Parts: sequence; structure tokens; C-alpha cells
Amino acid sequence: MNVVETILVYAVIPLAIYLVVGAATLRKKSSGTQRYRPGQPWEYPAMWWTGNPEGVGAAHGAGAETAVPAGTATAAGGARGKW
Repeated sequence: MNVVETILVYAVIPLAIYLVVGAATLRKKSSGTQRYRPGQPWEYPAMWWTGNPEGVGAAHGAGAETAVPAGTATAAGGARGKW
């Protein structure tokens, strides 16, 4: 491998890859959709996500603290690890 091939493989090709990726990130986005910027009003409805939509019941909504009667144990274990 001569000096020209070495410079081509280890310098020019990586530089070309960096330039292509850099040009792709600096170009203006032509999608036409506005991006949210901090300080702008949020004009979209709230979207809540759950991994188990069937498991969400009345106890998971507003007022969940009062959904369980007082004195009822809801979990076992704790910091001691007695499960």
C-alpha cells in the first residue's frame, strides 16, 4: 500500500463521510411542519399513554387517593423486602 492509498483510505474517505452527514444535518428541513419551541403555546390535545389500556380503571384517575377505603392494605413489602 503506497502513501496515496493510505491517505485516501484513512483521511479522505472518513472526511467525505463526515461532510455528507454534516451537510445532511445542516440543510433546511422542507417538510413544512412547524416545530414546537419552548415558550410557544401548546395547541395540541393531551395524549396519555399506557402499556395496558384495559387495566386502567377508576382507581387510576383523578381522586385515586380516595378510591381505596381507609385502613385497607394496598401493598406488601417495603424497604425491608418482606414481600
